[in-house]
Amino acid sequence: MAIAKNTVCLWYDRDAEAAARFYAETFPNSAIGSVHRAPGDYPAGKAGDVLTVEFSVAGIPCIGLNGGPAFRQSEAFSFQIATDDQDETDRYWNAIVQNGGQESACGWCKDRWGISWQITPRTLTEALAAGGDEARRAFSAMMEMTKIDVAAIEAARRG
Repeated sequence: MAIAKNTVCLWYDRDAEAAARFYAETFPNSAIGSVHRAPGDYPAGKAGDVLTVEFSVAGIPCIGLNGGPAFRQSEAFSFQIATDDQDETDRYWNAIVQNGGQESACGWCKDRWGISWQITPRTLTEALAAGGDEARRAFSAMMEMTKIDVAAIEAARRG
């Protein structure tokens, strides 16, 4: 995996490699690249500790930085994964939530490392892009959901 010109850097306490492995196993077009280890002891760790991990999530190049507990993730950053149907929506949602993550609202969930995810069926995005009454109905339906229910969104689109 070549180093990209622009890369998303995600701060982890100490589990960047475990997170990268989970993402690579869960999402298509995801992979782990290089794992960089400390060449010597340092104030917060020892030689051989993982410092950074190069990986991709659904084609997006990332670096996981084991920076310690100084900073926490927030919803200000999230991955948005577009899904084609309920099965795909359920697969990603369940993988994240059942691996120590937590549910949120309107298709959002958080993985066990604190990274936020929007698991968003394309039908919802298409409804919002359509505008007008279709968008209002789909938006109203979405506002009542935790995980997005594709059939309910499609019903709302039709009115």
